[in-house]
Amino acid sequence: MKIILPHIYDKSNKAVQFAAATQNADCVKYIKNPSEKVQCSVNSIKYIKNPSEEIQLTAITQDVRAIEYIKNPSEEIQLAAVKQDVRAIEYMKYPSEEIQLVAVKCVGNSIRYINNPSEEVQLAAVKQNGYCIEHIDNPSEEVQLVAVQTNGISIKHIDEPSEKVQLTAVKKNAISINYINNPSKKVQLAAVQKNAICIKYIDDPSEVVQLAAVKQNGLSIKHIYDPSEVVQLAAVKENGLSIKHIYDPSEAVQLAAVKENRLSIKHIYDPSEAVHKYQSREVK
Repeated sequence: MKIILPHIYDKSNKAVQFAAATQNADCVKYIKNPSEKVQCSVNSIKYIKNPSEEIQLTAITQDVRAIEYIKNPSEEIQLAAVKQDVRAIEYMKYPSEEIQLVAVKCVGNSIRYINNPSEEVQLAAVKQNGYCIEHIDNPSEEVQLVAVQTNGISIKHIDEPSEKVQLTAVKKNAISINYINNPSKKVQLAAVQKNAICIKYIDDPSEVVQLAAVKQNGLSIKHIYDPSEVVQLAAVKENGLSIKHIYDPSEAVQLAAVKENRLSIKHIYDPSEAVHKYQSREVK
């Protein structure tokens, strides 16, 4: 049953007050001297003038969103709210730096709710989650470095990162080179030396980069378009089976492959006589 007569509220007993406030929080503005139970409601507290700290704590314990309706909450109240649920910072107008730090150290992405965070807060946030750098305007190189040290892929959210930041990112996670526009030769080398397969993310890699990749993992030649014989030889010497990714290998490449792994002959179409002789000699 809905209560619709405003003049009843200041005369109501506590049970009726609570029933009305539960049904429609706007009813509280018609209640003189609302009970503590009514004041503690998240929806009701916005109509309470100067609620005690105890009432404020009770309200945010029920729902941290109540802090949005508390004028000038003390740092103790703010701290209690973010410790209960870090998302409470979304509902705070002017959280102190200490409160901001508590929030971002718990969940880095909560920095999205903070206006003009200091570099200290930014650093704390990206240490917790490198990806949250996407919510930071014009981060310093120091913040960028910490972000990619935490998560190399976070470089995808950094505009025009320096070579130092790029190198740090690929050393943390070589796949991050996929998110770098025009990486330098130095960055390319660092990436393939950590994970050779990442050469597939590099447009037109030089022979030096190709060699670095196949020496780390011969099978990475699969991702190299028209490799030179030098690169082919380096690949099969690292892993003879990589010959399966080489079109029309020379006799020298075939021999190098079977010498590294005699089973690689299975992947050679029409092996040369010299390769057959070597294989036969090895079997004997």
